[in-house]
Parts: sequence; C-alpha cells; structure tokens
Amino acid sequence: MDKLQELEDLVAEFLKVEAAMVCSMGFATNSTNIPVLVGKGCLILSDELNHTSLILGARLSGATIRVFQHNNMKNLEKLLRDAVVRGQPRTHRAWKKILIVVEGIYSMEGSIVRLPEIIALKKKYKAYLYLDEAHSIGAVGPTGRGVVEYFGMDPEDVDVMMGTFTKSFGSVGGYIAGKRDLVDYLRSHSHSAFYATSMSAPIAEQIMRVMKCIMGSDGTLTGQQRVNQLAENTRYFRQKLHDLKLIIYGNEDSPIVPVLMYMPTKVGAFARHMLRKKIGVVIVGFPATPIAEARVRFCISAAHTKEMLDKVLLELDIMGDVLNVKHSRNSRTNRTVVYDENNIELDA
Repeated sequence: MDKLQELEDLVAEFLKVEAAMVCSMGFATNSTNIPVLVGKGCLILSDELNHTSLILGARLSGATIRVFQHNNMKNLEKLLRDAVVRGQPRTHRAWKKILIVVEGIYSMEGSIVRLPEIIALKKKYKAYLYLDEAHSIGAVGPTGRGVVEYFGMDPEDVDVMMGTFTKSFGSVGGYIAGKRDLVDYLRSHSHSAFYATSMSAPIAEQIMRVMKCIMGSDGTLTGQQRVNQLAENTRYFRQKLHDLKLIIYGNEDSPIVPVLMYMPTKVGAFARHMLRKKIGVVIVGFPATPIAEARVRFCISAAHTKEMLDKVLLELDIMGDVLNVKHSRNSRTNRTVVYDENNIELDA
C-alpha cells in the first residue's frame, strides 16, 4: 500500500539512513530477520541481558552464539579477539560474519548501551552491529532519535537499526533500517516480509502522525516539548528515588526505572498496595530477572505531571519503610557487574 511506502520513507528520514522496512509485529522483527542476516559458520556476540526476541532470532539462525557480560567492553573485546584469532571450533576457519547484538536501553535494567565503545570495537575487529532501539527510539536524544543521537554517533556506523512502534509511538509493529542493499535483501528473504500479514493502513497513519509530531514537520513544537518533558520527568523521578535511599538500576537519562525489592513476596505486597491507591505499576520477577532481584519497573512518560510523580513517590516512601527496602548508602547507585561464570557458547 502507498501508506506503507510512505511510512518506510518517513522512518528512513527520521533515522537518517538510506532505507527502512516495517513489520507488523515488534517481536517478529527480531526473531524473523536475524536468521536472514547470519547462519551456520557465523558468530553472534550477544549481551547477556538481551530481550527474548533477540535470543530467539539468534537461536533460529543456526549461528554460533557467545554471550558477553552486560555492557562489559573488556569481555566483549576478549570474545572478539578470540573469535578473530581462533576462528571456528575444530576447523579454525575464519567466521563468515561476526554480529554484535545489543539493545539501546535494556528493558529490565534501565541501562543504556555503551555505543561509542561498541562501535569502536566493531570497526577494530571488522564485525557488524545490530542495535535494538525498542525502548530508546523516541525516548532519548535531543530530538528523540534514540541512543545513536544521544551519543552523537553517525547512523552509518550501525549496520542494522531495529526498533518498535509500541512504546513512543503508541502503536504496533517494528522496523529494520540501514543501507538500501540490506533492506532490499531482507525484503526478498525475510519471513516477516513473505508470510506475515501487512501492517494495516490506520496503524501506519498513527505511526506517521506521531513521528511527524516528534520531527516537528506537523508545524508545531509539541513533539520537541514532549521529548524535553520526558527527559525532565526522568531526571526528577530518579533524583527523588535516590533521596529516598531506594536502590535503582540504570542510566540517569533512562526513562525505564527499576526499583529493587529483591524478595518476590515484597513485590507482591507492593503491587497490591499500589493497586489500592489506583497506581498502575509493573512488577518483574523470575525468570525475567534473577530470582533474588525481583523489582518494580516504572516507565516514565512525558504525559506524567509533577503531581502524579509526587503521588507515586509518596507511596514509594511509605512502602519503602513498610517493606524495609531502603538500603542504598549512596546518593547514586551504580550497579557493579561481577561475574566469574564461563561464557556461554551454543553450537548449532
């Protein structure tokens, strides 16, 4: 349909790349397109906290998978160096492709990918980069263009840009963007292009209206004001949580804010209390998180007012005392990742 072509052209313009392809389901954007990009004889280096859709796509590809510690650049470089030096198991032939798979903002941690360092490693070891911006597109960066803009990087340095329309755009579906040759190849080989149902015209129109609003091409400043308001709300909410001595994860500019409750029973009690106060919260536990790191996840919106945030903070203050979860000793909580486990390797 003309609407889909118009949407794809607008997505490419918004991301400042050559071309884009839209899919009708965000999860399937990852799980059906990664197997097209890599296969047997290829290596995927995947962050340990990647979303299930990325993990499924990697497993379906038939490529060898090695997992690196979350946002740990030394560990990633070690795996890249070993992959280049040793090649494939048994034969020691060079890998056909090495694909680094990361997210822009990690949905359960609130952490932002260390993109400049990853791009530097990608160039150094001649690898490819797949960036999932499901939670960051429209949410971070001076004009809402995601972590690439947030770090001031060149979009051409990211080989495959992926994102979804279910968060900032209030719709459904996802996109893959990058070089025109890449997008044309996916169109002719991806199951999401061949077998999936096309996105409907009203959904495409909804996404375009929001994207034009963010870009300012609708003739208003509403989009930019919302991006600025989201950043302000995020900083305010995180600072107040620090003041309450609650332990939170993630980057200071991340609108995804996990508050640690640790014990599953405390998470349940917290959720029931907030429901009685007519406050909707997302509680997360095992297997989505480690069994001893149950948490409450807040997703900040530009539509939240200061009064709304203060109401939530008041209840957090009360329940923090009741549940005894105010354990932070610092004004800023930085998660230290210390792992001694061996890297996971899956051979197809």
